[in-house]
Amino acid sequence: MRADVWVLALALAAGAAQAQLLPQDPDWKEVEAPPPPAVRTQGLIPLDMGRGTELRWGVDPQSISIGPDRVVRYVVVAQGQDGALNAIYEGLKCSTGEVRVYARHARDGQWVPSKSADWQRLLGNAAHRHTLAIGRGGACIGEGANFSAAQIARDLAANVDDQFRSEIRR
Repeated sequence: MRADVWVLALALAAGAAQAQLLPQDPDWKEVEAPPPPAVRTQGLIPLDMGRGTELRWGVDPQSISIGPDRVVRYVVVAQGQDGALNAIYEGLKCSTGEVRVYARHARDGQWVPSKSADWQRLLGNAAHRHTLAIGRGGACIGEGANFSAAQIARDLAANVDDQFRSEIRR
């Protein structure tokens, strides 16, 4: 991994760890998540999950949204070489480094609401390595959500040297 990527990863990890120590906004309320969109397998933004996985991971850019509660919501898809497909509709709360799974895609093509609707800590959670990649890759800037859903999609798809360039500066 390149040095600048490590620096970014460490900065995000430090921000998330610091967020765990800072008092949470007592007035913060999560808005009701919109229903999950239809699962798409074309046009996904690939995630670099490094070595150790045979799955191809990708985010549906059309599913990315930032709610008024500043939660980044999206559909992430994992595809196996044998054609097996898993899709997850989740939310990422950059301010606290937490993730919430709203629904999982079932084999019959329907979304199944998550049995555990609690926010889970992201760091140290091996089940959410993909979420950490999404946060580091463009969904979060420090302890906040990126500027817009379109900017998140651009940053996730961009070369690391071109990430986090504000759409305002373009």
